[in-house]
Order: sequence, then structure tokens, then C-alpha cells
Amino acid sequence: MQFNSRPLKTHLKKVRGRSASSSKWLQRQLNDPYVAEAHRQGYRGRAAFKIMQLDSQFHFFKPGKRVVDLGCAPGGWSQVAVQKVKSTPENPLVIGMDLLPADPISGAILTQMDFTSDKAPEKLRDLLGGHKADIVMSDMAANTTGIHNIDHLRIMGLLEMAYDFAVQVLAPDGVFIAKIFQGGTENQFLAQMKRDFTTVKHAKPDASRKDSSEFYVVATGFKGR
Repeated sequence: MQFNSRPLKTHLKKVRGRSASSSKWLQRQLNDPYVAEAHRQGYRGRAAFKIMQLDSQFHFFKPGKRVVDLGCAPGGWSQVAVQKVKSTPENPLVIGMDLLPADPISGAILTQMDFTSDKAPEKLRDLLGGHKADIVMSDMAANTTGIHNIDHLRIMGLLEMAYDFAVQVLAPDGVFIAKIFQGGTENQFLAQMKRDFTTVKHAKPDASRKDSSEFYVVATGFKGR
């Protein structure tokens, strides 16, 4: 999914007190076609296009599928999931959790809670109402320190927690989708996924910024435990 028209480049005026890093981020946001398109289509951020592009490649969203969205705020992935699985307020099929608040989405159940807390997995299972999930997706990322090795270990720790939860709640033939960063320690984790799932693929959607080391792993065909 790419856009043919590219807006004219916008330049920021200098503002006293604004850091160089903040100015750089704002400049990039103003000139990002995915940010502009997300605003135009009513999505809560450019990340919505990442999950759309992954679905276009792997076709995991289908009507009636039950979805858990970890790290859901501000809600872009949940918005797309609601549309794709035909989730409704009467039959909500999308459940999301984040440490940060997210505005309500019709057809989704969103809860504010720290996923790393001991009670979070139980809360999500309660929201599933005894059902298994067909898709567990995680766009979570740990807070960074700027020290590469420490940041990578934090990210992998969070990812492993998401995975441990996924294998507990996924139905047979279920799907796990997660953000991952290259750093060297992910190989053992990916090897475990290949034992639990029929197919494990890597992808970097066009909506991911080219200067980011993030990519996504899409595991399909959960074998059960």
C-alpha cells in the first residue's frame, strides 16, 4: 500500500526551547505521507498501515476471528482488526490492552493495564470469556535507554512475555504477529516459534520507516501445546 501523491515538504519554524530531537521528529511527522493518510482516513496513526500491509501479505484477518491486541494504544491496529473481522458492539471480537489509555473503539474492548503485571494475562483471559483467540498481535515496545544492548534485552523480554501469553490462549491453527528488533538475541526465540507454528515469516511493511531496525514476525498455524 503506497500513495502516489506526495505532499510538499513542510519546514518547521524554529521555536525557543524545542530540542533538536523534538524538531526532527516533528519535521518527519509533518512530511510523512502515512501520517497524512492515517489522518485523512480516520486511523489513529501510521501503524494502522503496518498491520494492513502485513494482512495483505499473509491474509490472517478473516470475518469471525477473535483478536487480542497487546500494546493497543492509540488504537490503530484495533481499528483495522475490527473492520477486518467484522467485530460489533453486540459481538466484540477484538480485545486490546495497553499501559496507556486509548479512546473507545466501537466493536472492541480496550482496557488500560500494564501487560507486565501479574494480573494482566488473567484479565485478558476473562475478557475472552472462555474463548480461545485466533490471533494475538503485539506492537509493544519497551522504553529505551539509548544503550543498544540493554534496550534490545528489554524489547526481547517484553516480546517473550507476549509470546508466552499467546501460546496459552491461541486456538489450534492460530496466528501470532509481533514487532521485533534486530540485535542478535532473537534467533533462539525464533527457533522456538518454528517449533510451535507451522510457518514463521519475517516482514518489514512499507509503512515501517526505513531507518528503523524494526521488523515483524508473523507465525501461522499454531500447533498447540
